Amino acid sequence: MGAGHDHGHAHGAAAGGTATSAYRGRLRIALAITLGIVVVQVVGGLLADSLALVADSAHMATDALGLGMALLAIHFANRPPSDRATFGYARAEILAALANCLLLLGVGGYVLYESVQRFVTPADTEGHLAVVFGVIGLVANMVSLALLMRGQKESLNVRGAFLEVAADALGSVTVIVSSVVIMLTGWQAADPIASLVIALMIVPRTVKLLRETVNVLLEAAPKGVDMAEVRAHILATDGVEDVHDLHAWTITSGMPVLSAHVVVSSDVLSAIGHEKMLHELQDCLGGHFDVEHCTFQLEPGGHAEHEARLCH
Repeated sequence: MGAGHDHGHAHGAAAGGTATSAYRGRLRIALAITLGIVVVQVVGGLLADSLALVADSAHMATDALGLGMALLAIHFANRPPSDRATFGYARAEILAALANCLLLLGVGGYVLYESVQRFVTPADTEGHLAVVFGVIGLVANMVSLALLMRGQKESLNVRGAFLEVAADALGSVTVIVSSVVIMLTGWQAADPIASLVIALMIVPRTVKLLRETVNVLLEAAPKGVDMAEVRAHILATDGVEDVHDLHAWTITSGMPVLSAHVVVSSDVLSAIGHEKMLHELQDCLGGHFDVEHCTFQLEPGGHAEHEARLCH
């Protein structure tokens, strides 16, 4: 590197893999459970003529596809960096989460449409059968939730899968309640109402996940990182006169990165050297902010104007 263009990496940077990788085995088990329940609930929905069961099975089929994409994303995310893909393929996880969101929104829209149709043309739902299949689905969903509980705090992809299974569990509860109502009262409108409730549980959670996913793709500042505070901490470092071109973004779950051009007093830089200044900046950010990888360009005063002239 030329003088004044030193780079530093924060301690503890991820060395291969993403936050999702640690949960590959659990995702596979959850996928197997989900595929099994999809088959069971489709059969149950057809036998009981229950839209709520069919809606829940359609949602679970989407979950299965989402879990499959999450596992595929892990495969690509763990591929090593190359000259063309300098960060590797970690962003594949975010693309999978985006596709999953779009599928979920499609399922939610379908269930809403079919629910309205059921109000127009009521069906004869068999409550006894529906409640049995609803209980089977609930038990399976609770097992999957337990498997994904920890991982959903560390990975957007796992969180997407967790939210889907959580919505499924609530959907199974709704199916059970509506089926019991039909058994006790014969009120068939309970089935499309339950379907509407399931759809309304799917959509808001999906929109929230979609917003987080799009923020990553737009390279917005990582959640919980206040850029004004980051700037203030850098400026508070002895010898730092200014900071510009300050950027922070997220490559994928658990991989936030930051870069900055830091203007340092020539006297201070000569006295302590580039290496000590980089250590101080890294310690400053590492101690106060959850940033995995930091790159700093140290500059003498006036260098920013030189760069601006080169750009023009």
